[in-house]
Amino acid sequence: MRIARFAADEDVRYGVVEDGGAAGTGPSNGQAAEELTIAEISGHPFGPGGDVQLTGARHKVDDVRLLAPVLPSKVVAIGRNYAEHARETGAEVPDEPLIFLKPSTAVIGPGDPIARPVRLAQRVDFEGELAVVFGRLCRDVPAGRVPEVIFGYTCANDVTARDLQARDGQWARAKGFDTFCPLGPWIETSLDPGDVLLTTTVNDDVKQQASTALLIHDIVKLVTYVTAVMTMLPGDILLTGTPAGIGPLVAGDRVSVQIDGIGTLTNPVVDGS
Repeated sequence: MRIARFAADEDVRYGVVEDGGAAGTGPSNGQAAEELTIAEISGHPFGPGGDVQLTGARHKVDDVRLLAPVLPSKVVAIGRNYAEHARETGAEVPDEPLIFLKPSTAVIGPGDPIARPVRLAQRVDFEGELAVVFGRLCRDVPAGRVPEVIFGYTCANDVTARDLQARDGQWARAKGFDTFCPLGPWIETSLDPGDVLLTTTVNDDVKQQASTALLIHDIVKLVTYVTAVMTMLPGDILLTGTPAGIGPLVAGDRVSVQIDGIGTLTNPVVDGS
C-alpha cells in the first residue's frame, strides 16, 4: 500500500495512492501521475494496528499538491554506508553505523525547491537514499522485532553543503539547511528493502545507481543500532546512506531520486539566500 500526504482545498490529508483499481492497490513503476488517484483516509495512518479507514473521497493526483509524506520529529541519517561512496570521498568504511541528525525543518516534499545557501556555501551536493519511516514509538528494538516498528519506506535526498562539511569537521551545518531533506513522493508500506535499485538523476542524466543489497549495514542493523541510542517516534525518518556518484547541484537543475517499488522524488534547484 502507498500512503501519500497531500493538500486539497487548503487542508492537509492522508490517502491511499491507487492506479484506478481497488483501494489499497498501489501504482506500478512508471505509472503516469495523471492516471493516479488518492483515496482519502480518516485522520492519519499511524493509529493502533496501522489500519486505515477510507472516507470515500477520491482525488486525482494531478489535482492536489503532494507534500512530504511525514513531518518527522527528527531525521536520523547514516554516513558512509556504501563502500564505493566512502572510497570516493577518501574516507574509511566505518566498523559501526555512523550516525548524524538532520533537523525536521530541512524536510520538504516532492516538487518543492532545494535552495542553495549561496551566501554561505559554494558546493551543494545531491545524495539519493532509501528512507525508513517508523510507525510506532520504539526504543531498544531487537533484530527480530524490527519489521514491527517500520511503517514503510520512501525516497530521500540528503542534500549536503560539501564545502561546509569539510570545513566544519562535523556535519550539522552542512546537512541542516532548510530544504536539505526532500522526502517522497509517498510511503510504500510493503517494500522488501533488501535488494531494490536506487537511481539518482540530474536533468535526466544518471549520476547514482546501486542496489540496497550493497548497504554495509542493513536495515535491521541500522534500526537496532539507532534505537539503542534514542527513542524513535511515529513518522520519524532513518536515512540509510547514499551510493557512489554524488555531485554538485546548480540553480536550474532538476534532481530525481527513483527507487524501484516506491516511485520517484523530483525537486528543482534554486539559489537561496
